[in-house]
Amino acid sequence: MKIENYCTLEFPSRSANEGFARAAAACFAAQLDPTLEEINDVKTAVSEAVTNAIVHAYPDRIGKIVMKLRQKEGQVLEIVVRDWGVGISDVAQARTPLFTTGSEERAGMGFTIMESFMDELKVRSTPGKGTTVTMRRQIARRISG
Repeated sequence: MKIENYCTLEFPSRSANEGFARAAAACFAAQLDPTLEEINDVKTAVSEAVTNAIVHAYPDRIGKIVMKLRQKEGQVLEIVVRDWGVGISDVAQARTPLFTTGSEERAGMGFTIMESFMDELKVRSTPGKGTTVTMRRQIARRISG
């Protein structure tokens, strides 16, 4: 699938940067003329992916997060969130609703939420080396009237 436009952002795993990542993804996605519902879905999924990296990848230190935004042919928005943190030993278990390695205030619904708001979700992880979350969403073409 041909890439028509892209952007790469790098930021430290500070909680303040979750809002920045949401806003950046929304601005980039706006080029595809999404509906308000589509843009909110993208923002929610990005929020979950970045929050996972902040909370779980770097539980006791500040690390690097890279978010790549790609506009692909066919109105497809691809978002990749990568960290170099602790990694996930069992991705299938981590994707199970209500499973969390965080504190008790964590709901364990991050991957489930990402999956419900995006068309495709892939999670690759290696313990001790980090995690890459790839999400895709096709933005419907609107007929101008």
